[in-house]
Amino acid sequence: MRFARTLSPRLAATICLTVTAPAFASDGLEALAQPGRVLMLRHANAPGYGDPPGFRIGDCRTQRNLDERGRAQARATGERLRALGIREARVYSSQWCRALETGRLLGLGEERELPALNSFFQGHAERESTLATLRDFLAWQTADGPPLILVTHQVVINAFAEEVPASGGGSIFELDGTGGLRWITATRPVR
Repeated sequence: MRFARTLSPRLAATICLTVTAPAFASDGLEALAQPGRVLMLRHANAPGYGDPPGFRIGDCRTQRNLDERGRAQARATGERLRALGIREARVYSSQWCRALETGRLLGLGEERELPALNSFFQGHAERESTLATLRDFLAWQTADGPPLILVTHQVVINAFAEEVPASGGGSIFELDGTGGLRWITATRPVR
């Protein structure tokens, strides 16, 4: 207490703010700005769980889709990446409407369908063959050029990161040139 009385009011306020103010918690996206990085991004918010009976690729009416919060989340992620200096990216997406829309709303380049990013949850695809095809795709990717963004599903990201990303979150990896990925960090959804 005696020490506090000897501090100037300005210094005491600075110390108080430093101790009590929450530190800025990174969303992890800044790691994507390095060469050879890959963002595996879970599609933005789409209310519900799994897919409804009668699901069909290419027919958005049969799928769980982004809501307004999800659309805003995808746009905000694109804005955040542009603020980090990422103006364009190689954007690939699963064939699910919610993933394609997320990729498009990022606004970083044309999203291209990549079936190797499709979900194998609920038996939509065979897990091991889907992951093998994705590893083959990754083996051909170069570390130079714009970042690689893969808009996919929680189960695909879990196969590489062993974590459960929230909608709009994901993980950043480094390409290893063999189809493998070295995990760098998790990313949190941009709000």
